[in-house]
Formats: sequence, C-alpha cells, structure tokens
Amino acid sequence: MTAPSPGATPSAAATGPDPVFAALADPTRRQILQAVGGRGDATATELAADLPVSRQAVVKHLQSLAAAGLVGSERVGREQRYRLTPAPLDEALRWMVDVGAAWDDRLDRLRRQFDR
Repeated sequence: MTAPSPGATPSAAATGPDPVFAALADPTRRQILQAVGGRGDATATELAADLPVSRQAVVKHLQSLAAAGLVGSERVGREQRYRLTPAPLDEALRWMVDVGAAWDDRLDRLRRQFDR
C-alpha cells in the first residue's frame, strides 16, 4: 500500500462541525458514507454499482466527504480506495451533545422560574 493521498487527512476536525453537517446534508453523500462504513473500504466504482448515480457523481460526492474529513483514501495499485474516518463525526456528536446540554440547562432554569 502507498501513503494516503492528500484527501486522507481529516482537515475538518480543526474547523468545527460545520463541514460535517454540510457534507451530510445531501442524502446521496449520507448513503455513500454509510456504504463506505459498512464495507470497510471501497472504490468509487464499487460504490456506484449499488447507487442510482454515475461513478463520476460518486467521485464528486467522495471529494465533498473527504473535504469534510469524513473519508480518507489511498491508492492501491490502480485503484483509489476510500475508507471512513470517524473523528469528524465524533466531533459533530460532541457539539450536538454540548448544545443539547446547554438547552437542557436553559429549559430547567425556565421550568424552575415557572414552578415558583
């Protein structure tokens, strides 16, 4: 195996959850991400075989997922193999938990005000 390509480095982790949410806003990208995660790794051709979009469309979606840090890739022979990189998903989940906890605190304070 060769060294990971530049798209393999999850750069989105340093910029917060926005790139992750933007990438996951598209249902086809969510489907591709789920397929990559389920397979362990896959080529664009393998992914396109199971989707109602072209290989070229899958490649563009994979580029968006890579820009968000959600997939990495490496060249294996003539193939570019993509794999899930979960760290940005973990960061997005932590952000959602933090926001949810902050809202829970606000609602608890409001509830206590009304209970008086």
